[in-house]
Amino acid sequence: MDTPSHRTLRGYAFDPSLSQRLDTHRINQVYYKVPWETIDYSDGTIRGEYVEIIDYDPSISKFYESINFDEKAILANDGLDPSESNPKFHQQMVYAVVMTTIKNFERALGRKIMWSTRKLDYNPEKGKKKYEDYVDRLRIYPHALREANAYYSPLKKALLFGYFHSNPVDQKDQMPGTLVFTCLSHDIIAHETTHAILDGLHRYYNEPTNPDVLAFHEAFADIVALFQHFSFPDVLKHQIASTRGDLTQQNLLGELAQQFGVAIGGHGSLRNAIGSINENTGVWERKQPDPSEYQNTLQPHDRGSILVAAVFDAFLSIYERRVADLNRIASNGTGILPLGELHPDLVNRLSTEASKTSQHILYMCIRALDYCPPVDITFGDYLRAIITADTDLIAEDVYAYRLAFIEAFKKRGIYPSGVRSLSSESLKYPTIKIKEENNGLIKIVADFLRMYANIVAYHPKREAIYEITYGAISGSINTHMKQLIGYEFSKRITGLHQRINVKFTQSREFKELTGLIFGEDGAEFGIRNSRTYPRWASFSIQNLRVVSRVGPNGNKLNQVVFSIIQKSGVIIENDKVKRVEIPDRDKPPKLNPGETYYIYKGGCTLILDLDSRKLKYAIKKPLIVFPKNRRPSRIPELNTEDIEKQFKYIYETNVMTMSEFQRYFSAAVDYNALEPFAMLHQH
Repeated sequence: MDTPSHRTLRGYAFDPSLSQRLDTHRINQVYYKVPWETIDYSDGTIRGEYVEIIDYDPSISKFYESINFDEKAILANDGLDPSESNPKFHQQMVYAVVMTTIKNFERALGRKIMWSTRKLDYNPEKGKKKYEDYVDRLRIYPHALREANAYYSPLKKALLFGYFHSNPVDQKDQMPGTLVFTCLSHDIIAHETTHAILDGLHRYYNEPTNPDVLAFHEAFADIVALFQHFSFPDVLKHQIASTRGDLTQQNLLGELAQQFGVAIGGHGSLRNAIGSINENTGVWERKQPDPSEYQNTLQPHDRGSILVAAVFDAFLSIYERRVADLNRIASNGTGILPLGELHPDLVNRLSTEASKTSQHILYMCIRALDYCPPVDITFGDYLRAIITADTDLIAEDVYAYRLAFIEAFKKRGIYPSGVRSLSSESLKYPTIKIKEENNGLIKIVADFLRMYANIVAYHPKREAIYEITYGAISGSINTHMKQLIGYEFSKRITGLHQRINVKFTQSREFKELTGLIFGEDGAEFGIRNSRTYPRWASFSIQNLRVVSRVGPNGNKLNQVVFSIIQKSGVIIENDKVKRVEIPDRDKPPKLNPGETYYIYKGGCTLILDLDSRKLKYAIKKPLIVFPKNRRPSRIPELNTEDIEKQFKYIYETNVMTMSEFQRYFSAAVDYNALEPFAMLHQH
């Protein structure tokens, strides 16, 4: 008997509060179609390939009985009935939304997602030869907290959901004391899952090196949650009919966490991409773009909402363009629809266009993650990544998607650095042109990566992909890897780190492209030297992944993407780099009064085309620069300008809204620094 392709589970489209309203109760129950997988229910845990649900409530020291999705009655009824009081349904809800979110990422990226690895204390001299551990499953705790909070824990590699008694500002909106479960909110679950996936793709996006970094994490998580609303057909049709096709009006599709927002004393949803209720008048108003807001807003959620609004504005512009012909037909060319309810056929067609547009936007936003720098991301970097990723896959922009993004960002004063204009051509990262003497070196590395990509393509299991990738980067061949692909193949695809170190030792061009040091003593730049090559600066390779995507016109991308990270230790006095000091965890630097020690991370994302065997893009945050006004210009210098700017932001920003999370990141070692989202999501 063939294995089913998917499992259908009932759940809330938004949260339980909409099931208690006459106008929305019919649309709030939806059917989640999640990929079928074998689930292990032993020891009271729900354990699939990607997640394990452990339903323990520490506030009452109780394990709740786990649901068994494979029971006949549950299979026949598409899961349990939605219920606020049944812990088993709570487990069903988190599982359905988490797996739906994972499915969306994998479709957009064209590969399986990996959770962030667990960092280890790498020290070969003491027998500690691994620098990280594979994390097979994300842990989910539906009732982990007795508070108005839910967060992703990078330390525990887990999602922790809270529950609490509501305290609404207006008792007409919600009964005071209502027990609110964050694990029953689609938006909160999708938001936290996105944090976990993003951490697996870019682990340094948890470090607030500029005002945009944490704001980007929050905004991107909101974007995914928002655009998943459009995948519910009945919800979409209901809102299209209610707004008469005008999605710039107040509607549920642009709102996040309605029940939670009211329960903590807010006016309506927790956040809204289109507008908000004026606290003075009680009337909903559409928010108008204000370029000064981006310059003055620093609190991560508030700053992130600017990016969310820009992306949603781009969606609205494209949607209006796609339905313009339908509106002309329905209005007999006047542009004004007749009074009364829209015809069901028109609602269906408008819904189809809205759904299609939202999926395109969501996938554009997700694919762009492969084109982002590995550290210190800004909103401007993200705009360039969106434009580059979309241009790579889709040459002809028929509906002006890219222009809509550019215009929406421009309205909010979000401008990338290092570009001369806001045209698509200027914003797209330039294709790398390598000198002939280095082309051969690139092709050697590309051949190695092509072999790696071919082997990974035939291994569907995530752990196998991780083991092969770990060996490909580090050069270490473990027993598992030999069992998977054999010893001879293992030898041929291991050692990317070594190949880069050896092949590009004398290449000034590669150092300029990446903004990093290779094949030189790192001491001059505050970089620890490699244990394997004691005379050369160390660096790490992260997130090696294969990209295989097909565009709507049949254009196929076969690429390998990876990031190189390098760290420099500097002593700063009076906001200026005074000297360098190699990082050493066992021996803190000696500081004079007024001095501060700071570790700066530079990094570069490299994208190689496997078909042409050429390096296509190098997207960098440089650790070193080659001053053009200095002779000879081939002598690199430490990038003191960016180091000082970053240091000043982290240590000297005393804005009231930032002070809370500043404390978490000011110390080098702090348990709370490892849990940034716990603090950011607290209410």
